[in-house]
Amino acid sequence: MSAERSFSRAAVLGTGAWGTTFAQVLADARVRVHMWGRKETICDFINSGENPTYLPGIELSDVICASTSLREAVEGADLVVVAVPVRAIRSTLGACRDFIDEGAVILSLAKGLEFETRLRVDEIIADAAGVDPARIAVLSGPNLSREIAEHNPTATVVASKDPELAVAIAKACRTDYFRPYVSADVVGCELAGATKNVIAVAIGAAEGMGLGHNTRATLVTRGLAEMTRLGTAMGADPETFAGLAGIGDLMATCSSRLSRNFSFGHRVGSGMSVAEALSLSPGVVEGAHSAEPILQVAGELGVEMPITGAVVSVIRDGATIEEMGRMLLDRPQKRDGWRIDLV
Repeated sequence: MSAERSFSRAAVLGTGAWGTTFAQVLADARVRVHMWGRKETICDFINSGENPTYLPGIELSDVICASTSLREAVEGADLVVVAVPVRAIRSTLGACRDFIDEGAVILSLAKGLEFETRLRVDEIIADAAGVDPARIAVLSGPNLSREIAEHNPTATVVASKDPELAVAIAKACRTDYFRPYVSADVVGCELAGATKNVIAVAIGAAEGMGLGHNTRATLVTRGLAEMTRLGTAMGADPETFAGLAGIGDLMATCSSRLSRNFSFGHRVGSGMSVAEALSLSPGVVEGAHSAEPILQVAGELGVEMPITGAVVSVIRDGATIEEMGRMLLDRPQKRDGWRIDLV
């Protein structure tokens, strides 16, 4: 894979807020974009220059088009961008694998683990699309879609097992407001993106209860420790969690009502049931879906993840937010840091 490779046509699978935003990033970087979505009405909106369902008020480039045909979107694209929920990746790529050009590469914007298999997103893509992992990259970082759509300066990380591919994709989506860095740590970027969603649910719940900055800082810090423990146990570089894909994404997701995971947790902390809070989300709350498989993987590896466990107890087992708090505060005393050391 040459670092001088460029991309002229991208297919973006998914017409939600993040998929639409990234389509506009690519368009601003002079890449033609064909989006795919399930709903014809949303595709029609995008073709008229706006996606009012997910990004009201944001004008879209005329080099972006959309349709409900996977074949139309994917055939001829040299870059295929996956922006559908984790639970829809396998079926979507399975349906279009025969249309993906032999030389095309795949970039994932999704964050989470597959519920049934506990596979990372890059692993799902390789399996479902039948492509070499060296043709796959992932993008992760503090990327709240609305802020990027409004051209707020933002950085991100593009990671791939092929460093030259990461560089090529980073160049293809760089604009005057969107700055990609590169990494070879796919595992670390994937796990950081998946686990920070779960931590954001917990922090949103704490704020919904009316708790303050000390609680938020405690959960952010100990949440980062959980992310790092799991990642290193799975072979990730611990430095990844101190960067944009780790603490950067965690801070953004845990601090903004623009985050679906934080907002979901906030509604639960304010007194709503899990079902009620999920029904009010404008999109999929990946933290609610990934918490259990993340905890299962951690258990198999002997990794302690008490915040993740507390979130699972609320979402799966029906524990109250107050019970979740007691689970965390009643734990044995430990030394500070991301390793587990009893005092």
